Amino acid sequence: MARIETNRSGEMDVFVRVVEQGGFSPAARVAGMTPSAVSKLIARLEARLGTRLLNRSTRQLQLTPEGCAFYERATRILADMEDAERVAGIGEQAVGRVRINTSASYFNHVLAPVLPEFLALHPAVTLDIIQTDAVVDLLAERTDVAVRAGPMKSSSLVARKLGETALTIVAAPSYLERYGEPRSIADLEGHNRLGFGYARAVDGWALRENGEIKLVPVTGQVQASDGEGLRQLALSGVGLARLAEFTVRADIAAGKLAPVLCDLDAGEKEAFHVVHIGQGGPLPSRVRAVLDFLAEHGKVS
Repeated sequence: MARIETNRSGEMDVFVRVVEQGGFSPAARVAGMTPSAVSKLIARLEARLGTRLLNRSTRQLQLTPEGCAFYERATRILADMEDAERVAGIGEQAVGRVRINTSASYFNHVLAPVLPEFLALHPAVTLDIIQTDAVVDLLAERTDVAVRAGPMKSSSLVARKLGETALTIVAAPSYLERYGEPRSIADLEGHNRLGFGYARAVDGWALRENGEIKLVPVTGQVQASDGEGLRQLALSGVGLARLAEFTVRADIAAGKLAPVLCDLDAGEKEAFHVVHIGQGGPLPSRVRAVLDFLAEHGKVS
């Protein structure tokens, strides 16, 4: 009886496309196959492995724990193959889509200004940029690269530091004219302190008074889901906001915002990292191109 050869790399490639495209039909379009052919291939793969990789419903596909593990290993293997071809002189150019998750603040003030240079260097790369301050699951959200603010927790993610920035309390001149400028922690009781609408690693403003660092709770009439939203509220004269210095530097120079309580600054810094899935091993050239570019041109200070 003739032995049927299995194209394992082809199976992995189709499976990865299904996960990253979010379904059989979109994966089929990308792979140049029919949805039924993709469905049968995944069924054969699951039968050969003896486990279910995807839970199917009428609306969506969801990775099983075994599917998550297989996806991570499959992407590494495919990256190894791509890197081998690159080393051999094939596929040196970065090609394909890269999904980036980043805050609106980082996008507006750091990433967007340098994107023209990146796109000129890598014309075969397309970018799908999702803006949110929330910490997302890179695997579940099919994200290649994420830019994160704050301390890095221990995880399977690989991180490169992009720098760190001071945190500055600011307000619009119009707000300070109406309510006065606070000069002590006690003065903050009479002010609208704008905060984030989600839990943060440090919930409050760290200020130093009389040699002691105090954590001031952020209580105000308005909360926002991201730093850029808080910046716009501060510019509109809604209240005080504590923001990354690189996001308000131009506003302060233009007189649109004024720093307050500088004498009480505790010297707290917020670090920024660019992260991706996988410990060691080669990355797809498209992902490596983004990481290398941000490490050089996406710094914050």
